[in-house]
Amino acid sequence: MTKTKTFKTTALETMIAGLAMTASALALVAAPAPAHAMSQKLGGVIGCNASGGKQEAGAVIGGLLGAVAGNKLAKNDRGTGTAIGAVVGAGAGSYAGCQMQKSRAANNAGGVYVSNGIRVSNAVDAAPMTKIKGKYVARSTLNLRSGATTRAQAVGSVQAGETFQALGRTGDGKWILVGQDGVGVGYVSSAYVYRA
Repeated sequence: MTKTKTFKTTALETMIAGLAMTASALALVAAPAPAHAMSQKLGGVIGCNASGGKQEAGAVIGGLLGAVAGNKLAKNDRGTGTAIGAVVGAGAGSYAGCQMQKSRAANNAGGVYVSNGIRVSNAVDAAPMTKIKGKYVARSTLNLRSGATTRAQAVGSVQAGETFQALGRTGDGKWILVGQDGVGVGYVSSAYVYRA
């Protein structure tokens, strides 16, 4: 006669196992992404196009709250309920955090409008342009101008050797719209920059 052992899992053991799986998944999700993944905007819980840590924090907090809620709502399989709750919570928290980051970026830029499909600071004049993406490097220290002309007010500068986000190029190709947190903050002459 063969004896069969029966294992009973308590609710606490199931919840601990589910939280451990959730913590492991969130550690992978909230870890910093490689630079190429960010530049290609692969999305997910780390793909927000505005800088800041609110998206990652939202994913972790949402994941933990979702795990607890999923564990309490699941009737038969608390481990699965915990895992599903964690994934849903992480997604919702990530979305909310990204929206907060975008709102902060717009406020920091003094308000934003959209021109040619590009978000631009209210302090910057619109110009006909083509949307571009990528990083550029300044060959020398450049004036960051409020308009695509040397007569426009200097609103800042880009230092020699500094890498910056480019959002657009004017129709004549002479000016690059510099971006910060996905918002155009001024123009630099394209003659003095190169693609990173």
